[in-house]
Amino acid sequence: MDFGMTIPTRGPLAEPQTIEQLARRADQLGFAYLAVPDHIVVPRKIDSRYPYSPSGNFPGSESGSCLDQFSVLTFLAAVTTGPRLVTSVTVIPHRGALESAKLVASIDVLSHGRMTLGVGAGWMREEFEALGAPSFDQRGQVTDEYLEAFKILWTEDDPVFEGDFVRFRNISFLPKPVQKPHPPIWVGGESGPALRRTARYGDTWYPIGNNPRFPLGSIDRFAERVQRLGEIAAEEDRDPASISLIYCALWFDENKTLTLDDGSRHLLSGSVEQIVEDVGALAETGVQGLMLNFQRDTLEQSLDSMQHFADVIRPAL
Repeated sequence: MDFGMTIPTRGPLAEPQTIEQLARRADQLGFAYLAVPDHIVVPRKIDSRYPYSPSGNFPGSESGSCLDQFSVLTFLAAVTTGPRLVTSVTVIPHRGALESAKLVASIDVLSHGRMTLGVGAGWMREEFEALGAPSFDQRGQVTDEYLEAFKILWTEDDPVFEGDFVRFRNISFLPKPVQKPHPPIWVGGESGPALRRTARYGDTWYPIGNNPRFPLGSIDRFAERVQRLGEIAAEEDRDPASISLIYCALWFDENKTLTLDDGSRHLLSGSVEQIVEDVGALAETGVQGLMLNFQRDTLEQSLDSMQHFADVIRPAL
């Protein structure tokens, strides 16, 4: 099992020195992934429902501050040598298809082949409108088409594409990514369309386990969704075994025990022994990696949480 951690782009920890210290320490402790979220602007008034909180409120939106995802990833490429650099996730319609493909390819080159593109269609209508992005209501179609275009840009010597939302020809798209055929694509989201997108375009399914609409906070619920992914993959003539699984636990905190709606314990919460048991159960379900959240109120508390995981929880696995 590989373990990764999130890197802040918003809030009091989203400062250059803090990000660098978190990333360097993660590298020293052997974390396999550094995950960076994506927002370009934060609207002052948000009516859209945030998918990963019971209330639907977007946490931390009152500050309005956010660093650019790809800029942070480039910074991480320069200050680390080991972890994979993961967009967690890129809202694909927020940027042009060629721009996004170029950013991913460039960071893959600069990081010597450590780039991973996590993808999603987005949830915040107000941000789409502020950016002048394609129609929010067409975001799924836009995302799928852009993913098709990415693969052509990354792999073909004379890339040509004629779609509804992106068209290109007569271009040289160099340098190509270091990784062949292209950087891994992790598809975020827990809905039916997200599973279909995974089966069609993804190397990995990358769900977050606390979406109230699609709860994955128990092994049974997660296993049911994995089974559904396998069924969709078969419908798409895709071998389900070719899709890897990375489970994201943004709620992870070694000091908290969370409960589900039926009163049972939430996955990856509780005692060290319970967390170890959960990791084993997830591994048996096919999960190859876990993305965890060690961000606390201060840098010191965050570093302590990382160290506790490295010293106490990981050796117990």
